[in-house]
Amino acid sequence: MNARHEPAAPTRMHTVSGETEQIVDLVLDYSRRRILNDDTPLDKPSTEAELTRLAGPTITERGIGATKALSVFEHVLAPACITTDHPQYLSFIPTAPTKAATAFDLVVSASALYGGSWLEGAGAVYAENEVLSWLAREFGLPATAGGVFVQGGTLGNLSALVAARDHARHALAEAARDTATAGADTGGGSDAPTPIPPGGRWKVVCSAEAHSSIASAARVMDVDVIPVKPAADGMLRGDDVRAALLEHGTSVFAVVATAGSTNFGIVDDVASIAALKSDFDFWLHVDGAYGLAAMLSPLARDRFAGVEHADSVIVDPHKWLFAPFDACALIYRDPEAGRRAHTQHAEYLDTLTETSEWSPSDYAAHLTRRARGLPFWFSLATYGGAAYREAISHSITVAADIAHEITSREGFSLVRDPQLSVVVFERDGWTKADYNAWSARLLDEQKAFVTPSSHAGRPNTRFAIVNPNTTFEQLVAILDTM
Repeated sequence: MNARHEPAAPTRMHTVSGETEQIVDLVLDYSRRRILNDDTPLDKPSTEAELTRLAGPTITERGIGATKALSVFEHVLAPACITTDHPQYLSFIPTAPTKAATAFDLVVSASALYGGSWLEGAGAVYAENEVLSWLAREFGLPATAGGVFVQGGTLGNLSALVAARDHARHALAEAARDTATAGADTGGGSDAPTPIPPGGRWKVVCSAEAHSSIASAARVMDVDVIPVKPAADGMLRGDDVRAALLEHGTSVFAVVATAGSTNFGIVDDVASIAALKSDFDFWLHVDGAYGLAAMLSPLARDRFAGVEHADSVIVDPHKWLFAPFDACALIYRDPEAGRRAHTQHAEYLDTLTETSEWSPSDYAAHLTRRARGLPFWFSLATYGGAAYREAISHSITVAADIAHEITSREGFSLVRDPQLSVVVFERDGWTKADYNAWSARLLDEQKAFVTPSSHAGRPNTRFAIVNPNTTFEQLVAILDTM
C-alpha cells in the first residue's frame, strides 16, 4: 500500500512572513538611500585577498541573514566597485541613469515580468515597442521599423549581422531558384547554386576602427571581416567602401558604419556609404551603441545624415540615453528579416510561433529575456524627449569647451577634434608608464576615473562625457593634475 503524501508546504524563502517584510524593508531602504544620494563616492577596486578578509564566508548552509548580507554588500562589496554614474567617471563609456529609470528598474524586478513574448508580457512589450518606434522616428526609419531591447551592443551587432547574412542567403537561394526555373522553361536544365557566396566565405566590411564586437560577431558567425582604413580624421567614407565592394563582390553581405566610435566618438560618413546601395546589394548596419543618441541633439543631428537608409541600427540606452545597465535597442528597417533569422522553433513554443503576435524573443539571438527596455520607457515617459535632447546637448557642449581648453594649454594636444562627447588628448613627452601612474593616482585620491588609451601606437588619455552632472570645472581640475 502506497504511503500517503501530504501536500508540500511553501518553503521559508517563498512565504510572506515577518522575516520577509524585514528583508524587503532593508533592501528598499538601502535602494532609496542609494538612488537619492548625490554624493556617492567614486570608490575603487580591492584585491581578492582584501575582500576575502573583510567579507568572510557569506554562503553557508544556514544563511547569514539579510541584515548581515546587506551590511557586507554596503560596506565591503559595493565600495570595491567603481561608481559608474559618478560625474568624474570618464573612462570607457560611462553610464548616467536618471533617478526615474533606476527606481523603475526595481519595479521591473518586483513585477515578475517576462519580456520574451506578447502572450506573457503584452503590456511590457507594448511599452518597449513604443520606445523603439520613437527611436526609429528620430533616426528617420519608416513607421514599420521595429525590433527589440537586448543586453548590449555586442549582442545587438551580432543579432543584426546574423539577420543580414540570413537575408543574403535567402536572396541567393531565390536567385538560384529563378535560374533553375528559367533553365527548366528553356530546357536547359541549369544546376541551382547553393546559398553560399562565390569562394564560399561571407564577408562584412567595416572601418578598421569599428568596435571590437564586429570582429567578435564575425568569429562567432565564421565569416570574414574586411577592415577598411578610414581617413586621417577617423571617418569611413563611401569611396573607401566602394573599393572593398568592387574587390570582394557579392561575398559581402553587410557593411557596418559606425555612428560614434567608442575610442574617439567619430561618426562615419553614413550618407556616402548608404549611397552605394544603388550600385551594390548589401545590408547596411549602423553601430550607434554610444553615439547614435546624439541624433536627438540639434547640435549633432546633421552628422548622422544617411542613417535613415540603414537596414538595422543599434543604440545603447545604458550609455547616453540615461538608462541603467543593461539595454541595447536593436531596430530593423524590416522587422520580418529579424524574425525570420532568429525565431526559435520547438514543440513547446508552437503556441507562440504559430501566431502573428510580436514576441521580442523572435528578433535577436536570445529566448528568455528581461523586459529591460521598461526603465528607459518610464524615464522617457516621465521627463519627455526635450529633457533628453537638453542633457545630450550639455555633454556635447562640455566636450567642445574642454577640447578648446586643452588646445590652449602649452604641452597638451588633441589627437583628433571631437565630434560628439569623447575628447582624446596627449600630454607632451608622457610615456604609457606616465599615464598609468597618473591614472592610478587620480583614482587612489578619489579625484576621477580616467584610464589611459592609445592610438596608432602612441599613448594618450581621454574624457568620455555622457553624464549631465559632469562640469567643465571638474575637467579643468583634472587637467591641472597633469
